[in-house]
Amino acid sequence: MAALDSGPDLARRRAVAALSGAAAAVVLSPRGVAATDTPIHTRPIPSTGERIPVIGLGTWITFDAGDSTASRSTLLPVMRDFLAAGGRVIDSSPMYGSSESVIGALAGELRRPSMFSATKIWTFGRWAGAQQVERSLGLWGLERFDLVQVHNMLDWRTHLPTLAALKREGRIRYLGITTSHGRRHDELERAMREVTFDFVQMTYSVADRDAEPRLLPLARDRGAAVIANRPFDGGDLFDRVRGRALPSWAAEVDCANWAQLLLKFVVSHPSVTCTIPATSQAAHLRENIGALRGPLPDAAMRMRIARAAG
Repeated sequence: MAALDSGPDLARRRAVAALSGAAAAVVLSPRGVAATDTPIHTRPIPSTGERIPVIGLGTWITFDAGDSTASRSTLLPVMRDFLAAGGRVIDSSPMYGSSESVIGALAGELRRPSMFSATKIWTFGRWAGAQQVERSLGLWGLERFDLVQVHNMLDWRTHLPTLAALKREGRIRYLGITTSHGRRHDELERAMREVTFDFVQMTYSVADRDAEPRLLPLARDRGAAVIANRPFDGGDLFDRVRGRALPSWAAEVDCANWAQLLLKFVVSHPSVTCTIPATSQAAHLRENIGALRGPLPDAAMRMRIARAAG
């Protein structure tokens, strides 16, 4: 079983613990807390116009809880609060250990809530890819996925006919491709120019803006929704801002903490459809989901955020 107290969660807890005094006054200021009755931010999926909330839920490492009852009981309020706050997109992969089975078990406990289910193919060979999708459906307890993506472009040309056939059969609604490695950006660009994807997933954050010059504009031009992964740079961004007070101007975009400010930087890019921060802590989930509401940064504010987190 993977440790639940790792990556972004551990870095975040250290950063939060370092904030006190004046910093706490900023974090807790009334203007910094978005009203829960305000509308949530959604973006359209270009291929259909269907709108999805801009903050999703990633499950890499954090939902790899195995059969541990204690760990799953910690994750139940994460999924429950995410969905209750208006979140929908839950992203996973066969690569993420037991995460898919944990999602399925928690969804069962929550009586099969409405969500936008997104998983991946992560294997070689057409037959193996098709079998993996079927296994994932069983683990999630679903008859149909909203989105299946080819994980990190692994044997992607082989899997495209499988995804296209599943889409025609109504077993999946959208197909996509992902990368979390900057070294594959050239290959992803070639794939996007060659194939029409409903979704592309790539790394994008204040710390990693390599997708800005080519990939994000290309996704817009090609009509692909963009899921931004690693919005906290694997938790390193919390290490970077540790000990720094949240800027007072963060209240202008209703951000009560660094997590919300960093997430709003990501989703305020016009080509980003949603981002998928991962957490195993309900308190952190509530911070993340707060970025669903309140004003989004304009271009000038985005530059201020980038400088503040630099």
